[in-house]
Amino acid sequence: MVKQYFAFLLVLFILTTASAGVVIFNNMKAELMLNDRYLLDETSFVELVIWHVPKPLVGSRHQLKYRLAYIEGEVCVIRYDNEAGKGDHRHIGSREMVYQFAGTESLLADFWSDVDAWRRQ
Repeated sequence: MVKQYFAFLLVLFILTTASAGVVIFNNMKAELMLNDRYLLDETSFVELVIWHVPKPLVGSRHQLKYRLAYIEGEVCVIRYDNEAGKGDHRHIGSREMVYQFAGTESLLADFWSDVDAWRRQ
């Protein structure tokens, strides 16, 4: 009886949300590798989040899902990420450009280099 009830709720959820847009079921097992936040001063911080996923995201050739962000005055001024479909890319100010992913160490080094350069401006 309980299984039937949950199956009914699932069908109801699909029917009520499918008409409003895309429904995504994601039950992939992902492993959190890094989830850190560093306060750099009173108005800026860095947030680093990296997941190991079972298979590459669409647009990426590696098994990582990441979001590295530098926030200054409540505005994200630098972000490296690889959202599905766009692949590896970075945002610096208002510009967006492709990022050539070469491994986690390079990713973090490149990100921190851009943060340092931005802070020196």
